[in-house]
Amino acid sequence: MATPTTKIPLSGLARKLVQDGLLSEPQAQKAHADSLAEKVPFVSYVVSQNLAKSKDVAQSASEEFGVPLLDIDAIDIDPEITKLVKEKLIRQHHALPIFKRGNRLYVAVSDPTNLQGLDEIKFHVGMTTEAILVQDDKLVRAIERSIEANDTKLTDLGDSDLDAVEFGEEADLDGDTEESDADDTPVVRFVNKVLLDAINKGASDIHFEPYEKSYRVRFRQDGVLKEVAAPPVGMAPRLAARIKVMSRLDISERRLPQDGRIKMNLSKNRAIDFRVNTCPTLYGEKIVLRILDPASAKLGVDALGFEPEQKEIFLKTLQNPYGMILVTGPTGSGKTVTLYTGVNILNQPGVNISTAEDPVEINMPGINQVNINPRIGLDFAKALRAFLRQDPDIILVGEIRDLETAEIGIKAAQTGHMVLSTLHTNDAPQTLTRLANMGVPPYNIASAVSLIIAQRLARRLCNHCKKPLDLPKEALLEEGFTEAEVKAGVQVYGPTGCDQCSDGYRGRVGIYQVMTVSEPMGRIIMEGGNAMQLADQARKEGVPDLRQSGLRKVKDGVTSLDEINRVTKD
Repeated sequence: MATPTTKIPLSGLARKLVQDGLLSEPQAQKAHADSLAEKVPFVSYVVSQNLAKSKDVAQSASEEFGVPLLDIDAIDIDPEITKLVKEKLIRQHHALPIFKRGNRLYVAVSDPTNLQGLDEIKFHVGMTTEAILVQDDKLVRAIERSIEANDTKLTDLGDSDLDAVEFGEEADLDGDTEESDADDTPVVRFVNKVLLDAINKGASDIHFEPYEKSYRVRFRQDGVLKEVAAPPVGMAPRLAARIKVMSRLDISERRLPQDGRIKMNLSKNRAIDFRVNTCPTLYGEKIVLRILDPASAKLGVDALGFEPEQKEIFLKTLQNPYGMILVTGPTGSGKTVTLYTGVNILNQPGVNISTAEDPVEINMPGINQVNINPRIGLDFAKALRAFLRQDPDIILVGEIRDLETAEIGIKAAQTGHMVLSTLHTNDAPQTLTRLANMGVPPYNIASAVSLIIAQRLARRLCNHCKKPLDLPKEALLEEGFTEAEVKAGVQVYGPTGCDQCSDGYRGRVGIYQVMTVSEPMGRIIMEGGNAMQLADQARKEGVPDLRQSGLRKVKDGVTSLDEINRVTKD
């Protein structure tokens, strides 16, 4: 015969919820038992299991215990206040310090019966604590926001999964005197956490920067650098040693720049690479990590941001059996992703594709990729010559830097190969004159180059909070909109900022000038014409420049005028 289940005496709050009709007595008994078994606060369990609405539970608790009920979303919490209590205690007791008056610390809780938690926080901070009741769901979000704002504090690292992060093979130190620094567990956990945070926040670069009296870590998010941590300046050598060990660099060499690579295995099917560069500065080594995500090249051509007609020209040119496609723009403008998106389209079993890069940024199965190494004499020109002896169909050259590389690439494009590469120029017409200035004969430029793509990356407006702006007609005309567009009605949007985005922006979109090299352009090149003549011809042929493409994105509500002004010029 089964033993009858012993009823657990209901606490004041559980009893109140039953009295208020929010829970039945069996529900309250079970919730009380389950919350104890799972070691979570009773209120959190009730709300997370959708047994009662968070607002109703908070109202009942306020009436039962005479504790004031506060809307935590209506106040700005000072990050310095939340730093008074360790993350471990905040999570353990589901309590968040929100403000202080003199020696009294006010702590937001959703369960006012959690006296043990309040006492432990009181002992930890050495201040009198007073409970402020808030809704549980809002408290959960507030805790996550506060911890995210302070999550790179070294002393707060408590996530057990940081130790489980797997990296590629690291260098053996062979008893180097700095081994203890490199293997310092808090430093290891801090670096792991910074790398994971950067990936989660969609950063493209991580900067570790030592100064005389401070040290800072910054992420480049959507093209803009933001400080995310300020560890003690004394940790600079240990942080540098750890990152250099991970990237197989010489940790005893601090006088010269070094290049390395880190591989982080996030799961069996996904790995992220970091390209690492160290540079000696006055107060230590500055280290910059570029985050290389192979998935970025597999997003597809639609994700790049081409206008429909630009996409059609790009795809059509890719199908040509020979010729040269050049992508131009400043560092960090997404040239590599554009090239690899094209290569991914061309990557078929019946095609031989070889790439030469410095270094290889995106690993792609089915493609023969070569890392340039000038120290041993392996430059772009030498790699290109080797490719041409290996029966290639498509060749990708990371960058055309000199006349020799340009000439070999152009000869390959003239002899039945598709060649893709990059150049550093401001727009498409300047690319043709840059090749001529390098010394490439004008006839070869006109006959080999099929397509030039100039590009920039602009931040996308957040769809959750972008706001319409009311700009006068004169201002719109001054920015570059046509009379017809203004007359038809142009709605411009601006950033606001919410918990879904960063300063009103979320992600980036490409702004492109896609210019085919037509016969008239070829004649201008062979007659020794300049970039201005080529730009005039492009306008005659209806090729929108970067500014016009950017304004189209503004008109479509994708980005803001301020952002287009930042990345393009009139």
